[in-house]
Parts: sequence; C-alpha cells; structure tokens
Amino acid sequence: MILIDQDEVRARLTYELCIPIVAEAMKALSAGDTRQLLRGIIPLAQGRMFGVMPGAMGEHEAFGAKLISVFPENFAKGIQSHQGVVVLFDPDTGAVSCVAHAGEVTAIRTAAASAVATDALARPEATRLAILGYGEQAETHLKAIRHVRPIEAVTVWGRSAERAKRFAEHMSAETGLSVRAAPDARSAIEGADIICTVTSAAEPVLFGDWIAPGTHINLVGSSHAGPTEVDHDLVVRSRFIVDSRASVLAAGAEFLKAKAAGLIDDDHIVGEIGEVLLGRVVGRRTPEEITVYKSLGHIVQDLASVRALMPAR
Repeated sequence: MILIDQDEVRARLTYELCIPIVAEAMKALSAGDTRQLLRGIIPLAQGRMFGVMPGAMGEHEAFGAKLISVFPENFAKGIQSHQGVVVLFDPDTGAVSCVAHAGEVTAIRTAAASAVATDALARPEATRLAILGYGEQAETHLKAIRHVRPIEAVTVWGRSAERAKRFAEHMSAETGLSVRAAPDARSAIEGADIICTVTSAAEPVLFGDWIAPGTHINLVGSSHAGPTEVDHDLVVRSRFIVDSRASVLAAGAEFLKAKAAGLIDDDHIVGEIGEVLLGRVVGRRTPEEITVYKSLGHIVQDLASVRALMPAR
C-alpha cells in the first residue's frame, strides 16, 4: 500500500497534469462509464461536516472513496478546512493500493475542474479574473485558471478587508500578476470576464444585475443544499451548466432555491460539463451569453487524480 502525503500531492499533482485528468473524468462520468453514489454528509456541531464519497472508475477499474471532514474554522488556524483521505482499491485483488491526503487532492482537483469549465465556457479573449473569497480555493483557482486563459489582472474580495489585502499581496508576489483587493464584491467583479465564487457565505454575495454580458462564473463555495453564493436572478439569467445533473438536483443550493421559488424547472440545467466536452451539448452560444458552471465535486475526480500519482503497473 502506498501512502501519499500532503507535500507529495502538492508537488506532483500539478495543474498541467490535473486539468486534463479531470476533463477526462468528467467526460467518463457523463458518458456513464464511471460509477458513483451521491455524497453522504453528516452535519456536525458549529457548521462542521463529515462526508463520504464512494465511486469507481469503471466496472473493471480502480474504485475507492473519500472520507473527509470540513471544519471551516481551520482557515483561521492556518490549516486546511478539508481533512481526510482518498482510499484507492486495486481492481484485481480488492486490496487497498493507495491512501492519499484528501485535503490537498480536493484543493487542486476542484480548481482544475473550474479550469476545465472555464476553458469550455469562457470567451477565448477573457483576461480579467475576479475571485470572491480569499481562502485556499481562491489561491488554487487563481493558479488553475491561468492555465486556460491569459489572465492579466485579478481582483479579490472577502469579508475581511485585511485578509483580502494580504491575499492580494501574497499572490501578486508569487504569480507576478496584478492582484488587487476590492472594497466590496460589486467593485471586485466590475470588468471581470471570469468570476469564481469560493466563499463560505450562507446568503448571496453575487447578484444577477451586476453581471455584464459575456461573463463566465464558476460557482464553487456551496457544496450542499443550504448555503447560496448567488441570487435567483443570476441563476435564471445564465446558461446553467453543472458537473453532475443528479448531484445538482439533490444538493445544488442556488439551483434548488430558484426552483423552489418557481422561477425555473429542471430543464434549466442545460447539461453537464462532460456533455459539453463530449460535444453532446453546446456550451457558450454567443459572446454575450452569461454562462455558469455549478461545481459540487465528485469522487471520480479524486480517484482519477490519485491514480495518476500511482506507479505504472
């Protein structure tokens, strides 16, 4: 059995490696080649959660599960909010073949998935990125999106102006990009071609009437039914693409609340990102269209990422 710790995941699971892996995993999911159950989440005290995500890459392929806890307050302690393991099983013997650090895999593959969607849905000439949130996913999203669009400038906003400023200074120094902290969410997204929402907000921080034609938005922060990062108007106005139709119908908070309000029905989900990549569904149709990618994250992304770190058989 191989153990892959956080440092090794960070060093080896590069975006150059992970982005195409996640793209293939999402195509396989939409094609019905993989197997996965809806994630199980057990609510804990103080907004904490414990989740179990089982799945298989195919009938005769590697299978496994992610066991993960989410402790939002960890960010203030300087440690990852997501803690746990991805366990990979050998398809020939059923034995555990690998245990990998789930927090680091999650951080990288989630941003890689947004990069895949951005590449498929954002306008080719998009160069300005806005990030709502300044946590770990803000950093990974900035780095991942750079791999699919020639980003020239980044703005960031979060509830703590001081933390947003520190994030901007750190990422400017690390990437060489112009990263600026904005005083509020509306000014942060002004002029942006691509927006990533990676907050822990319980109520909307981004509103439809703020969004300029042609913008692409990755909705990432809310991963279960309940907290919403955007309002009904943005959901209604957008061409709404998801990572998994079944998962969003069960746990996509922004979609479900707009549906409960009677503003949309299930047909508002245009398709899955895997269907777009397979050419079965058209993503962006016009330069003026507003596109949204709703990300919940899937075990097939984790399994495919960890499998890529295993020695060749």
